[in-house]
Amino acid sequence: MHPRPWRDHLPAGSSFQPEDLTAHRSLPRAWARTWARHPATPVLLDVSGGSGAGGGGGGGGGGPKWCRAGELDDLTRAGAEGLGRLGLERGDRVLWSTASSLPAVVANIAALRAGLVVVPVNAAYTERELTHVVSDVRPSLAIVDDPDRAAVLARADGDLVVVTPDLEVVGGTRRAVGGDAGPRALALDAAGPDDVALIAYTSGTTGSPKGAVLTHGNLLANSESIALTWRWDGEDRLVHALPIFHGHGLCVALYTSLLVGSSVVLLARFDVDAVLDACAAHRATMFFGVPTMYHRLAASSRVGELARLRLAVSGSAPLSAELHRAIAESAGTQVLERYGMTETLMTLSNPYEGERRPGTVGFPFPGVEARVEDDGDLFVRGPTVFSGYWERPAATSESFFDGWFRTGDLGVVEDGYVRLLGRSTELIISGGYNVYPAEVEDVLLGHPSVAEVAVTGAPSEEWGEVVCAWVVPDGASPPDVDALLAYAAERLAPYKRPRRVQFVDSLPRNSLGKVRRSELR
Repeated sequence: MHPRPWRDHLPAGSSFQPEDLTAHRSLPRAWARTWARHPATPVLLDVSGGSGAGGGGGGGGGGPKWCRAGELDDLTRAGAEGLGRLGLERGDRVLWSTASSLPAVVANIAALRAGLVVVPVNAAYTERELTHVVSDVRPSLAIVDDPDRAAVLARADGDLVVVTPDLEVVGGTRRAVGGDAGPRALALDAAGPDDVALIAYTSGTTGSPKGAVLTHGNLLANSESIALTWRWDGEDRLVHALPIFHGHGLCVALYTSLLVGSSVVLLARFDVDAVLDACAAHRATMFFGVPTMYHRLAASSRVGELARLRLAVSGSAPLSAELHRAIAESAGTQVLERYGMTETLMTLSNPYEGERRPGTVGFPFPGVEARVEDDGDLFVRGPTVFSGYWERPAATSESFFDGWFRTGDLGVVEDGYVRLLGRSTELIISGGYNVYPAEVEDVLLGHPSVAEVAVTGAPSEEWGEVVCAWVVPDGASPPDVDALLAYAAERLAPYKRPRRVQFVDSLPRNSLGKVRRSELR
């Protein structure tokens, strides 16, 4: 089954062709061109508390100040020169694990402009997880903003040079990467579309995280297609409260904003009032979030303020149809849900113009193709799809079939829109029938006493597996189990109905709001 074609996303009269996505060769080249044309344009307001370092972001008695395009160009040029003075060579890998701040952004962009390979790492990773990444990718340099994380990295690799986002060497480490080789001059913005830009590690919900190798062409095509699809231009202003080290916050939100010459209000973390205050104070036009954020916004008396935005986007985890409708009813805002993953960047999107269908992730971005097999497997291909896993040829070959990447997600095409049914590893087989957790969860979320729910399989000698629902009650006391099961029985075939219900205070989630079902079993 094939969803609607990507051309349905294009504005009327568009002459777009897929080769347009990489015409500028790399994001650094495109960014530099944009900054040179409009050097006075405000591009980044760091209200995260980290703007003082690195220059240009604020301080000075008047609170945070806008970093303008020309200033960001200068800062990142200086940062690229500083990386060269540390002894780095083009193609060296740089681990980058920071909270949101202007200095962190400058360091990231400087590394890309210098032709280095950035390895974004979750700032909440434990020592075990950090040690795995260091051992696997063998970085030449690490950029961190936390002394404890610096100490962990020093233990993981005693020869690793660790610096702050301002490129100040953390005490106790060597002061140059190349030993006695000395400083190097790194050519600016010289990378081509086939050169590696990022090695982004998967969330590791099953097994150890793997590094997805993303090229400059992948990143550029991703941002170009997003900008085209969502009608994103230089007049937009985004309130950014996502983790900056994740693809959603980095490749979608930050990189695309810099490409089109718009502006970003960078928050340290998500807080309902802080987000809505920033939207009002800075006349924002866009907000990107994950379902957990929208759940908290929907519960706020201020949810109606979302109506001031041109575009509210949800991603990184499925947004329930119930929550989509609740926000539409209370705020008059149709949240735009899209789909992507570390390996493919942005793949599917509900349309900017046209029906944004609750419970679906739309159809392919411009230049991307998708298909759903009879067994529900979702395959994609296109210029945003990664080239393979870092030093894992077997895992790479197992993931590609005739040029198509098997996402591991299950879905169905309904009237041209893709609706996700869950991960193939989460599929429940009960009595020989396939049960998709997302379908059962959507039904149970319709019950007025259910705030959140996750569905897993539980072993059964008779059925192989039975459906188990983990429910967070919406209120002080949990709903009556029999009443909840009766509610499900009215809406689900017998083999899909929960046989067990467990009430919990909260669901285990990763930093982007995805439920860790493996911790519930």
